[in-house]
Amino acid sequence: MKRQRKKGRVTLAAAAAMCAVAALPGQAHAAGTPSYTFDPRARTIPGAAANAEASVLDAGSVYRSAIKPGEKLYYRVKLDAKSNAYVSAVVVPKLGGAVAYGDGITVSIRDLNDSRCGSEDARFGSTEFPRPIAAYAHRTIDKESSTCQEAGTYDVLIERESKSTSNQGSWDLELRFALEPKLKKGSAMPTEAPETWPSTSPAPPAGDDRKRAGGAGFYDATGLETGTWVDSVAPGQTRFYQVPVDWGQQLFVSTALSNSTSGKDEFMGNALSLSLENPAQGHVADAYLSYAGKSATVALDPVPPVAYNNRFDYGSEVSGMRFAGWYYLSVTLSPKVAEVYGDKPIPLTTTVQVKNEAKESPYDGDAGIFEVTKKDKEMAKSGDSAPQAARSDKMRLVAAGGIGAGTVLVLGLGVWTLLARRRPQPAGGTPPGGSGQQPPFGGPPPQAW
Repeated sequence: MKRQRKKGRVTLAAAAAMCAVAALPGQAHAAGTPSYTFDPRARTIPGAAANAEASVLDAGSVYRSAIKPGEKLYYRVKLDAKSNAYVSAVVVPKLGGAVAYGDGITVSIRDLNDSRCGSEDARFGSTEFPRPIAAYAHRTIDKESSTCQEAGTYDVLIERESKSTSNQGSWDLELRFALEPKLKKGSAMPTEAPETWPSTSPAPPAGDDRKRAGGAGFYDATGLETGTWVDSVAPGQTRFYQVPVDWGQQLFVSTALSNSTSGKDEFMGNALSLSLENPAQGHVADAYLSYAGKSATVALDPVPPVAYNNRFDYGSEVSGMRFAGWYYLSVTLSPKVAEVYGDKPIPLTTTVQVKNEAKESPYDGDAGIFEVTKKDKEMAKSGDSAPQAARSDKMRLVAAGGIGAGTVLVLGLGVWTLLARRRPQPAGGTPPGGSGQQPPFGGPPPQAW
């Protein structure tokens, strides 16, 4: 009997685990008050006003922090003399807060002599409404440079600029530190930026439009592949998507905002923002759409195919396409749209095309976030986000464990039945009221499952 109770506990535990996994938080797809999904693995750390007191960031890790208007905050990284390093910052303003043209942050990596290794800005620009924006700074290994090439401690400086008319509250930050993999030995990579690439937008992809709801952050961005995808976006809301783009492949993106059913036609400039970030969450390109209650479309300017030598260009539209991996799309509808057209979500159609066959990776071994895997392609095909894919993996493991426990129980019952049937019957036949089978271990017969 003890063995049966133990097996029952295994089966119940497996069922409970499956329920617990199914109850894990998922993507924030529901319309309503917009919010940003921070990576749950992020550790909260403070920024320091003095660089000597700065918190150290670990490669491959995610962090949360915050920055006030006019602040200059330091963090630190430990670098070797061989790896290209990237530190990104996602700015998440408070909901309902005002921002002005030019508001934003500058991210830079500096050596301890305060020489700048690399920097990038994240600005709200002419779309003066709050939304998540991203930028990164990098330290690049360059044999011809004498700055920022040594192993040692480096500062990461984040500076915020906000006009006096803007909301003076703090902005949340999501920070990531990544190291680029080493190149294969003996690989001779080009050292000059490409001069030309295909810039004509391809014909619309074949197939019917399909529904796919975007996520609420980089962490739970919804996977997309080549196709036309239907979603909706509410005023003040940002939808996040991710597209796997491999070496040699070229990405084309456009998005269309549906007509309003309000019957109004008031013109609103820069009502929608479309942004593209690379696998290290560095900004690549953006586009803005004006709206007058009628269907309107905007497309990103064509970016070059993913290539290692893109990094040698000065513009982010080219240099940002420097490695393979997940490329992130975000679409934000201005909260001011609600003042004219109401606060209901408006249908949104995003067209994605990834052209060209994938080329071989230049990296040696596992490239981490800087590669496109078979699983990535499956996620893009199914529309999974990273947390959804992780839950699916857990469900499969738990299900396998549950099936294994159930199989053991069924086999045990089968063995008991076989042994009972072979047990000699008492003289005179079956005892009154009995079946002729005695339960094992002196207990009652097993109950039906």
